[in-house]
Amino acid sequence: MRAWFLGKDPASNVGDSPTLFATDRTDRKTYIAQGWVVRDPQALADVGPLRRVRRSLRFPKMF
Repeated sequence: MRAWFLGKDPASNVGDSPTLFATDRTDRKTYIAQGWVVRDPQALADVGPLRRVRRSLRFPKMF
């Protein structure tokens, strides 16, 4: 699988989060989001339980 850059927060420094990528999967459209890990208890409760290998990320509207 390959990933292509779509955009990033223009206020971030080079190499910093958040960034959004698209993948070349042919069976379905998928994206990779690089962002800040959500640690806010209320936001995590609203999202619901996640499997151990999953993380909730947040990133600003970029486009």
